[in-house]
Amino acid sequence: MHKPLLDVLKGGHAASPPIWMMRQAGRYLPEYRATREQAGSFLNLCFNPELAAEVTLQPLRRFGFDGAILFSDILVLPHALGQTVAFEAGEGPRLDPLVDASGLSRLAASLDEAIVGKVYEAVARIHEQLPAGTTFIGFCGAPWTVATYMVAGKGGDDQVAARLFAYRDPQGFARLIDIIVEASITYLLGQIRAGVDAVQIFDTWAGVLPADEFRRWCVEPIGRIVAGVKAAAPGIPVIVFPKGAGLRLKAVVEGTGADAVGLDWTADAGFVAQSIQPNVAVQGNVDPIALLAGGEALDRAVDATLEAFGRGRLIFNLGHGILPPTPIAHVERMVARVRNWKA
Repeated sequence: MHKPLLDVLKGGHAASPPIWMMRQAGRYLPEYRATREQAGSFLNLCFNPELAAEVTLQPLRRFGFDGAILFSDILVLPHALGQTVAFEAGEGPRLDPLVDASGLSRLAASLDEAIVGKVYEAVARIHEQLPAGTTFIGFCGAPWTVATYMVAGKGGDDQVAARLFAYRDPQGFARLIDIIVEASITYLLGQIRAGVDAVQIFDTWAGVLPADEFRRWCVEPIGRIVAGVKAAAPGIPVIVFPKGAGLRLKAVVEGTGADAVGLDWTADAGFVAQSIQPNVAVQGNVDPIALLAGGEALDRAVDATLEAFGRGRLIFNLGHGILPPTPIAHVERMVARVRNWKA
């Protein structure tokens, strides 16, 4: 069956770009909120294969997206390595912090199959129910971004705790990165065996690092994951989303072997079109705030992405996840505008 998004990932071009949204299964949808209430908690929703499959499929029914992304969370991985993870209402994730290398002894040697097995079961269920022509995307967090949460025990604007750990004890921090790399390869391959068509690696906190640290903790570990996945599953495309990378997107493309790179809304269109898109597919990059605003501001943002990248290999998306207050009518307007555009 022809899958437009998968075709673009594998080197093709579509006159009307395929489209999906990061966090497309989320709180802006009333059907998601109802299912989330039924689950009782966010983690219960992630680890209930039937309900996780349901919320993954909900946005496809509404909007007819070309891509479905597995409903889960990047912190499933540290949870499956034995680190305590909880989601507090209104507070975000909370983990038992690994403040230095001594805490690494608390981590398991391998992923807990009782935990990741629930994710794989959800993948299998989604695969069976996926509309024809839809590309199924699995994912994991990038080692740097996952490490920032594991070290600090929560998110933060500049991830000071992880940066201090990396500066003060680079060998110890490298051991943590190594653990995450190997676990991520295993985790993505499990999703692939269960039925995903492609995988995305989210490096949400890539942009906080200076150049040398960016290469060491972002580019090199992601490259190892990509190599590990492609060695075992050579036909599976890999998307890398290094939020805040800016001009360092070129280092990501050259250093990781990814098939596509995700763009946040700050990416320089001219630089990307000239230096990035000739080599890989690009994905993005409407500002989620423009989608929240709607109207002419949204139209301008959609058109800017299409005009900048639509004549090359483009997967239309946001520059980060959709925001919970976003009106459904704004998403419908965006999808219609993309569908009606021709290169």
